[in-house]
Amino acid sequence: MVLEKTALGLQVLKDRSVPLTPQQRAAFILVDGKRTVEDILLATAGVGVKVDDIRQLVVAGVVAEMVAPTPAATAAAPRAMQEGEAAPRANPEERYRNSYPIAVALTSGMGLRGVRLNMAVETAKNYEELLAVAAKIKEAVGDEKFEPLRKALKGS
Repeated sequence: MVLEKTALGLQVLKDRSVPLTPQQRAAFILVDGKRTVEDILLATAGVGVKVDDIRQLVVAGVVAEMVAPTPAATAAAPRAMQEGEAAPRANPEERYRNSYPIAVALTSGMGLRGVRLNMAVETAKNYEELLAVAAKIKEAVGDEKFEPLRKALKGS
């Protein structure tokens, strides 16, 4: 199932008017109308996001199941990749957009010991700056929890 942010969700993203747990917020940020629930759970596994967290986002009305595209929109979609063709690698801007919420979730989940690291992540304004903080995040959280962030930074 693919989720998208609702009008309320877009407002909450700006003003944080609906309180969300760090896990819910990490999942919420990744909802983009393209990723499946499984993709979001995989990307946020390191910070402990569970299906119930996503269910709570639906109950709160900040996300909803995406409506299937019309046949006309499907016809205008880009061609599917051919077998054996390499997937296009994400550019630095896309890598930053995909990596940032994961980095924030990892560092905010560390509590007080992660405050400085969280501030460093939040001040990173581009891929290169976030990449510079990544080694410190890996050292603080360990290889297993760092894996989703590594994948996002790599663009895979």
